Amino acid sequence: MSPVTALDFSTTPRLILREGATEALPDLFRQAGARHVAVVTDAGLVRAGLVAPVVAQLRAAGLAVTVHDAVVADPPEQVVLEAVARLRAAEVDAVLGLGGGSAMDTAKLVAYLLRSPAPLAELYGIGRAQGPRLPLLLAPTTAGTGSEVTPIAIVTTPGDEKKGVVSARLLPDVAVLDPLLTLGLPPAVTAATGIDAMVHAIEAFTSARLKNPVSDVLAKQALALLSANLPKVLADGGNVAARGDMLLGSCLAGMAFANAPVAAVHALAYPLGGRHHIPHGLSNALMLLPVLRFNLAAAAPLYAELAPCVGAPRAEAGAFLTAIEKLVAGCAMPKRLHELQVPRESLPQLARDAMQQQRLLINNPVPLTEADALRLYQDAY
Repeated sequence: MSPVTALDFSTTPRLILREGATEALPDLFRQAGARHVAVVTDAGLVRAGLVAPVVAQLRAAGLAVTVHDAVVADPPEQVVLEAVARLRAAEVDAVLGLGGGSAMDTAKLVAYLLRSPAPLAELYGIGRAQGPRLPLLLAPTTAGTGSEVTPIAIVTTPGDEKKGVVSARLLPDVAVLDPLLTLGLPPAVTAATGIDAMVHAIEAFTSARLKNPVSDVLAKQALALLSANLPKVLADGGNVAARGDMLLGSCLAGMAFANAPVAAVHALAYPLGGRHHIPHGLSNALMLLPVLRFNLAAAAPLYAELAPCVGAPRAEAGAFLTAIEKLVAGCAMPKRLHELQVPRESLPQLARDAMQQQRLLINNPVPLTEADALRLYQDAY
């Protein structure tokens, strides 16, 4: 008799996906008892005009709003702590994270730390954040990170290391997915974040730990949506239906990897963000193919299962890799580390940094040494 499948699956309790979904935000905050909402975002989105309409909707409903637009990519600890201090002084009682992964991750920590003050450094790791938080809603402006359905917030430490706070307390109350928020994404950002979401699906499906039937179904559906719609949105950035399917694919991939954790692609991507400030989605895209090839010996049967999801003509590992290579080649973004002025002499340090990401490396289908990490960076160079 086969053993009973063990499963412990968590995700955001409510998702709203539709064109114009941000119109639901005022009622959602009122239902949560909010009176003063913090909008955690970045200055680029303010300049792009995405924040003002949302703020206007909230204020028209009688809610006070404080906009905190100082989030930066790969948010350093100090940026998170400054957001907490400012919004505590403003006496906000609910939080909206509006933006990409950095804004949403910062919003998660703000909502938590405003209700459960603690030294941020003591929260890094799994399950250390156990207190209450303020009401929290997340609205992504990219189809990439899936942060709106993950219990993870990534922070850059003073030593340029990326660490995660991992706790179900960081899951928001509602994820609001509005494809209109993603229409202004330039092709390079659309491409990198789309590949990032595909990485989430692939690594969840091939994870050596906690892979399960629910995450498998989500990962496959996510990969099918993302691979079919990424070329569409790159060809026509105003295709609202395809943008919506990309958001859904990113969200499903987020659900998958929140429960079947990611591995070596992310472990090698994090140092690129911490040391060289390469955006997370692009870092993942740069490391994807080298790691897929490295894992081939162990993951070939799983790659074969994923092949139909990316439009490969045959359910074979080789066909899967070829389809992924074709998708990446069609993306308007840098393809090699040297294109981003990463010095070759920095690769050994990156390899040492990657080995600090044991939380991720233990999920890889093939054990990875520092020498392996260096070769993978060299492959990506």
